[in-house]
Amino acid sequence: MKLLISLFLALSCLISISSADGLKCTLKPADIPSTWIDMVDPCVKVMENQVKIEIEAAMTYLAMGAHFARDSVNRPGFVKLFIEAASEEREHAVKVIEYLLMRGQLTSDVSKLLKFPLRPIREDWGNGVEALSEALNLETQVTKSIQEIIRICETPKTSSFNDYHLVDYLTGDFLDEQYKGQRDLAGKISTLGKMMSTHGPLGEFLFDKKLLNGEL
Repeated sequence: MKLLISLFLALSCLISISSADGLKCTLKPADIPSTWIDMVDPCVKVMENQVKIEIEAAMTYLAMGAHFARDSVNRPGFVKLFIEAASEEREHAVKVIEYLLMRGQLTSDVSKLLKFPLRPIREDWGNGVEALSEALNLETQVTKSIQEIIRICETPKTSSFNDYHLVDYLTGDFLDEQYKGQRDLAGKISTLGKMMSTHGPLGEFLFDKKLLNGEL
């Protein structure tokens, strides 16, 4: 049955080839009712902007990983931490895109979400405490952005529509992870700061080994 459907679609494409424009499949788009699409415009816009915020956070974490991977720095534990953080932020961006698609948005051009060039916040850090503090500030900004989306989508100024599904999704999936991540970074900053105040650069070296071995 699947083979017959595939052959039918291929035949439809061949029939619709235009000699002037080259090989093109011009199947007529399906006539889908739009009544099921109910996201209000302010909510859509802040969700689209969240994709950019998540990607910029991912790029900053990649820059952190690259910094600590330099031969002059050589902190593989920090590299592991920040590369994993970059992957998580990228996954968050994908989840936002998938949610918008589920709600009937972004059906024409997903590329409009990102305007290049995108750059990390910075590319050099003096030590581990400085980088972890930057990471905590970054996560706090992302959290505030998600909180703002919740406020806008719960009570949009231009509509009485309460997008309770999106609010619940962001509160349960995103904010829970954000708060846990912020607490984890705050704890790491505290531990590393104490180790460095007691042992100096050796403290950061030992902390890095614990990161690499998954002990922190």
